[in-house]
Amino acid sequence: MGIGTWYPDQRQRCVDSVLTALDEGYRCVDTAQQYGTEEYVGEAIRQSDVPREEVFVATKVRPSNLSYDRVLESTKESLDALGVETIDLLYVHYPLKAYDVEETMAAFTELHERGLIDNVGLSNYSIPMLDEAMGVLDAPLFAHQVEMHPLLQQQHLLEHAQRHDYWLVAYRPLIGGDVLEVPTLVDIADKYDATPTQVSLAWLLSKDRVAAIPKATGDHVADNWAARELELAAEDIAEIDAISEERRTVTRESSLMIHDEPMPWEEA
Repeated sequence: MGIGTWYPDQRQRCVDSVLTALDEGYRCVDTAQQYGTEEYVGEAIRQSDVPREEVFVATKVRPSNLSYDRVLESTKESLDALGVETIDLLYVHYPLKAYDVEETMAAFTELHERGLIDNVGLSNYSIPMLDEAMGVLDAPLFAHQVEMHPLLQQQHLLEHAQRHDYWLVAYRPLIGGDVLEVPTLVDIADKYDATPTQVSLAWLLSKDRVAAIPKATGDHVADNWAARELELAAEDIAEIDAISEERRTVTRESSLMIHDEPMPWEEA
């Protein structure tokens, strides 16, 4: 489990969140060019007592930077902002705007061959787009990051990740804060003397090849980390699996979006 860092224009809040997470035991920090928090993450890593080599740093190339040249240039800018020599995992944030599968994947391959990134990731892809990218990418696919939680279970994408042996990384694993309003999660949480938040995270972590990157501050950082120790019974996992509602919290209308193009899942 990693820590998410979407805290635009909130430097100290982001720095404190990452420092708290690293102190608690987290070793994966997720950011993005589009978040505007790479510099804050770098500051926290430098302030932390945890050695840099123990911190797995992931960031994402924004859609407007996905031409061949801009992938290379903007990744150098990300390296400088983060204050690191190598990015552990670099994602395509959304395959939109300047994205061209041949050109973008060629740039990612070059970055990997030059040792500037250790692993290649994709984010917000449909299955056909995943297959297309994997077909032209010389480096192995390490991870695919998507919105995923009990109300958006992404079963087809999960099966694809398991079949091709890469990580499916769940963002918005707490349903954008609405996790407390899901009766099934509330009932199961009562059974374990846990919180619905911990149940949602434990359910995700029970899946093979799934990681989660909840955003949190203060005591919630430790509460989320404790979900790693929560082992749900098979019948409880099955009950959550049976939830049929599909609720997506990230849309073209959300504050994260900066474009009018159809999302990959809308075209799938």
